[in-house]
Amino acid sequence: MLRTNQTFLDYLEGLYSSEEHKGNIVLESFEKGDKILVQNQISTKIMLVKSGITKCYFVEENGKEYIVEFMGKGEIIGEIEVIKNVPCICSIEAITEVTVYSMSIPYFQALIKKDLTLNNLLLDVFAERIFNTSSRASYQQLHKTEHTLSQLLEVKSREMEISKEDMATYLGITVESLNRALEELQENNSEE
Repeated sequence: MLRTNQTFLDYLEGLYSSEEHKGNIVLESFEKGDKILVQNQISTKIMLVKSGITKCYFVEENGKEYIVEFMGKGEIIGEIEVIKNVPCICSIEAITEVTVYSMSIPYFQALIKKDLTLNNLLLDVFAERIFNTSSRASYQQLHKTEHTLSQLLEVKSREMEISKEDMATYLGITVESLNRALEELQENNSEE
């Protein structure tokens, strides 16, 4: 539900602190609600979350939002678009104050050509995303909304604040359905 990647963060912090990479990686900050990347626009950089929480979502043709993931420290942003040479597939928005390591596309492309560690980290990220997406899809098919909602509430209580609208969007339901599910969950918990 909230993805983090300490290994990737450690790797990039190592690059950031080395003399060889000075100036090629910079820190940027975003306020809550800021758009970090915008769907269908061209990005000019690759970023890795240093701190804070973002939501990755796309907007359907009918205007409905769908949250793919919540991403925290160590999650890379914009790499798929660079590798595929396409505009941003999703939008990324800060849901807390966020700090990122930012690097230019030419610098990132040069690293991909020569840095085996980076390539292995990227392969791991891609495999993890495929695994998480397929697991989430099958889980949501097999379990009632209330069950998935209880897991989301558990993550919310431990790791992040999330609005009802974002919760509903993440679950693929309306806010009204979310409210009904919350009531059912509360009733079931009070009966136990």
